[in-house]
Amino acid sequence: MNDIFEALREQNEELSSIVSELAEDQLALPSACKGWSVSDVLLHLAQTNEMAAASARGQRAQVPDGWVNSGNSVRTDINDIVADAVERERGRDNEVLTRWVNSADDVANALEACDPAGRVLWVAGDMAPRTLATTRLAETWIHTGDVCHGLAIGQPKSNRIWHIARLVHRTLPYSFLRSGLEISGAVRFELTSPMEDTSVWCFGDDKADTAITGPAIDLCLVAGQRAIAQETSLDGEGPNSETVLRIMRTFA
Repeated sequence: MNDIFEALREQNEELSSIVSELAEDQLALPSACKGWSVSDVLLHLAQTNEMAAASARGQRAQVPDGWVNSGNSVRTDINDIVADAVERERGRDNEVLTRWVNSADDVANALEACDPAGRVLWVAGDMAPRTLATTRLAETWIHTGDVCHGLAIGQPKSNRIWHIARLVHRTLPYSFLRSGLEISGAVRFELTSPMEDTSVWCFGDDKADTAITGPAIDLCLVAGQRAIAQETSLDGEGPNSETVLRIMRTFA
C-alpha cells in the first residue's frame, strides 16, 4: 500500500474534486450526517484537521479544551463536543469550503513533519503521527461518503481503505475498552479489496480464535457507523465475532 501521508493527501484531493465547484445551494444540501449539510461536514473536517495540525506542532494553546485527551481515560462526550463546534461556527458556505481546503493541506504537512518516533495527543490519548494521519484518512473517507450521499452521487472506490481496515484491526483493544468490555483471544480479518483485482487483505494471526471475513468496504462502513454488520456481506466466526462486528470503530 502507498504511504499513509500520500494516501491522506489523495483522499483530500478526491473530496476536493467533488466539492470544489459546488454552488452554495449544493453546499447547503443535507448530508448523510443527521442535521448536517454538506457545508457542515466540511466545517467539521476543517475544525478537526486544524486541531490535529496544532496538536502535531505542539501548539496546545491553539487547541480548545476537550479536543485532545492528555490522560488515559476514555472520552464519552466527543460527539457533543464536535456537534457544538459545528453549531458555533456555521458560516458562509464558500468560506467553509476554503477553510477546509487550507486545513487539509496543513494537517498532512504537520503530521508528516513530526518525528516518526514521537507521540501526538488526540482524543483517544497519545499516538504515533502515522496513526493520527490514519484516523484523519478514515474520517475524511467516511465523510466523503456523507457528502456523496447528499449530492446523490456514488463514492469513488479506492484501495486507500486498506489503511482504514488496518486501523480498525489494530484498535480493537480500544474499541473493547470504549465499550467497557475486555477482548479475549486474537482476531483475524480477511477482507476483499474494493477494486477489480479481488485481492485479499489479511490482518492478524492465522490461528486467531475469531475471524471476520468479507468486503473491506463493508467493514470500513460498519466501523464508521454508516452500516450495520448484519445488513452487509461481512461474516464472523469465533467467540468474539459478534462483539467485534458490533463495537469496532475508526474514531474516538
